[in-house]
Amino acid sequence: MANHVDLTAIMTALGGRQAMQDVLGVGASAISNYIARGSVPTHVRSKLYNALTARGYQVRLDDLSILCGPDAATSQIKKPMVLLIIGGGIAAYKALETARRMQQLGLDVTGVLTKSAAQFITPLSVAALTNQKCYDDLFSLTDEAEMGHIRLARSADLVLVMPATANLMARAACGLADDLATTILLATTTPILMAPAMNPAMWAHPATIANQAILRQRGIHMIGPTEGDTACGEIGSGRMSEPADIAATAFELAVKRPQSLAGKTAIVTAGPTVEPIDSVRFIANHSSGKQGYAIAVALAARGASVTLISGPVALPAPPQLQLVSVQTARDMQAAAHAALPADIAICAAAVADWRVAEASHAKLKKPDHRTDTQMQLSLVENPDILAALGQSDQRPTLLVGFAAETEDVLENATAKRHRKQCDWIVANQVGAADDPVFGSDQNHIMLISETAVENWPRMLKTELADKLADRIAMEFGT
Repeated sequence: MANHVDLTAIMTALGGRQAMQDVLGVGASAISNYIARGSVPTHVRSKLYNALTARGYQVRLDDLSILCGPDAATSQIKKPMVLLIIGGGIAAYKALETARRMQQLGLDVTGVLTKSAAQFITPLSVAALTNQKCYDDLFSLTDEAEMGHIRLARSADLVLVMPATANLMARAACGLADDLATTILLATTTPILMAPAMNPAMWAHPATIANQAILRQRGIHMIGPTEGDTACGEIGSGRMSEPADIAATAFELAVKRPQSLAGKTAIVTAGPTVEPIDSVRFIANHSSGKQGYAIAVALAARGASVTLISGPVALPAPPQLQLVSVQTARDMQAAAHAALPADIAICAAAVADWRVAEASHAKLKKPDHRTDTQMQLSLVENPDILAALGQSDQRPTLLVGFAAETEDVLENATAKRHRKQCDWIVANQVGAADDPVFGSDQNHIMLISETAVENWPRMLKTELADKLADRIAMEFGT
């Protein structure tokens, strides 16, 4: 069986979909077929390998994995800079190896040492390895004169925290700024990547789980931890990811985040709708809004102008986009119509199909006599937002719907795509007690288009959002 080929990464390295078409001498449909299969014929593999190596990339021949970016020493383009915040854990020693590997990938690295990290490694060792001054004091007059902490926070293309200890994650989640590291995390506007490392019991503690969820919701990326032997002698999840994996992920975030959707406008619907029964009761569903919010953030990160239309959720408002909060399906439809025209519309909201025909303005009381224990509600169908967008005179160029199915996922979702006249359907199976989707931080889906069905494995909703945003950028040829 042929090795899987990451065509998204290759396309980015070559300069976009059109550039790949020019290299291979094929049309857009051929590229779409390669992506759907995740593999390419031998003659295509050879062309891609030659094109990448000619541009200075180091590439593994068997699966075309990009091992190293072009030699920045011969380039006039400024190297991307990673601000490496080193936390106070035994895994701090791995930060030196990670710094070395990031430099091999063509990244500049500047170190920031927390007070507790200095118990494991020294500022001198970090500075010697990175060839940059290592910062460790928020109130250093010299450092503030040379590079204030705000400028330091803004000068990076990525902030990498490793090891992200339980303490450091908790302080970041609470928004503390009591040392240089946490001040940078609060002041930076660039992507943040954390590599957690701690005792397995600490990683599994409800407080750490809650802090991790908060950080993810704010758009902070996580890598690891993995399972294995930890420094304390216990075995379990809490071991920091390996330096090579962390460096590769840092490279992806620092370099491969072009504004591929700059100039595009997008509408994203998310969360549930709430349909009132009376002044205190309502009809709703279990949607948390996490997937829709993650998609909106991923599109905005790629330069799109995003309007996020959200039902009631317990999520913070994402930065760099317009948030429109709604309650009912009719509210959401009106907001979606007002946001037109748009290049992209992604209907990820779990809209209630039905509403009460006439909701009561007062609380409906139970009957005084106990023989009548039933109440009948007359329900009417809510507007179909996805279908309305598909039939609109201002139909978005790319219209994507979601299908949450409990059975016959592929058949039902395919039928929905045709019925709603949308370009893609993101389908998943919900309702299984041992495989939750609503409220979970993970998801696994089928991406169904007119020409292909792609099965995407279980992954974090933030990762799925990034992958979907990259596919959208490829669809627009950027």
